[in-house]
Amino acid sequence: MPKVTVCIPTYNRSHFLIYAVNSVLNQTYKDFELIICDDGSPDDTSQVVEGFNDDRIRYIRHPKNIGRSRNMRSGFEASQGEYFIKFDDDDALTPEFLEKTVTILDENPRVDFVCTSHWIINKNHQRIESATKENVTRWGKDKIKQGIIQDLDWQTFYHQSLQVGSTLFRHNCLKEVDYMRPQADGCEDFDLLVRLALIGKIGYFLPEFLMEYRFHGGQTSLGQNLHFLKAKLFCIESYQFTDQELEKQRIIKLAQTQQDLGLRLIEKGESKEGRKLLEASKLVLGSSKRTNFGLLISYIPLNLRQFILKVFRQVRSKDYTEKVRSQTT
Repeated sequence: MPKVTVCIPTYNRSHFLIYAVNSVLNQTYKDFELIICDDGSPDDTSQVVEGFNDDRIRYIRHPKNIGRSRNMRSGFEASQGEYFIKFDDDDALTPEFLEKTVTILDENPRVDFVCTSHWIINKNHQRIESATKENVTRWGKDKIKQGIIQDLDWQTFYHQSLQVGSTLFRHNCLKEVDYMRPQADGCEDFDLLVRLALIGKIGYFLPEFLMEYRFHGGQTSLGQNLHFLKAKLFCIESYQFTDQELEKQRIIKLAQTQQDLGLRLIEKGESKEGRKLLEASKLVLGSSKRTNFGLLISYIPLNLRQFILKVFRQVRSKDYTEKVRSQTT
């Protein structure tokens, strides 16, 4: 049996998959299996995988698209390693990732998973130092000391400083939670780490850049954004923290997500449900210009409503994600 299972879920990204797979095959640590789970890609993914001549690779191809979370679960369910990592088909591991993270788990039996920092790369696989530095600061990774993470619930839920794709897990700890809940599809990485913290698992932080995370240009569609926000709402509603201050923050984050989702539903034309969520958010956040604006435009014709929102996005300041995308295109 291999010591480590590396899982790469993929869909229609054969041009990036080659880079991701080679990053695994080039590891200095060799005792691993690589599972590529393909969610029914219509491109040449199967031919690309056939081109790799390595018996450590296992290829699972679903005849039709079953969704991100279910595809990820299929790789986990087929895994045989004592340790497990999943990262996306457009990302990559640095050559020493497995060697360094396996050593920590081998030497620290109490630790359930090891998180590392990561580079930000662009579509040409180039590391962007400015975006990487901004990412470290934005998510507070520069404030986490090497070693066991003392405030794991705060780091996973509130700060969101950790990333599944740059983390090596003990397989057994993932079996204790419902790995990649389908209801959390689009938000499943965040959800997994929070639920591990909630059941008392122990995480270790290694502040080295051992993974490469790719930002793409362009914007997410309205449909993608709605899918993500609905999954995020499901996740936040399902948690409950014993730390009273963190539980207060959960209620606030829930209301903020209700506000975001309400506005997007109004943009789509689902005004009644959107207004309902905005009113619910007001109970926690109080009245705000953003909520009042959303309620107001929900009563005007849809085409005019969408035009107003489009103009608003063009003139407002860029958020963090948009700033990073502008550095990586």
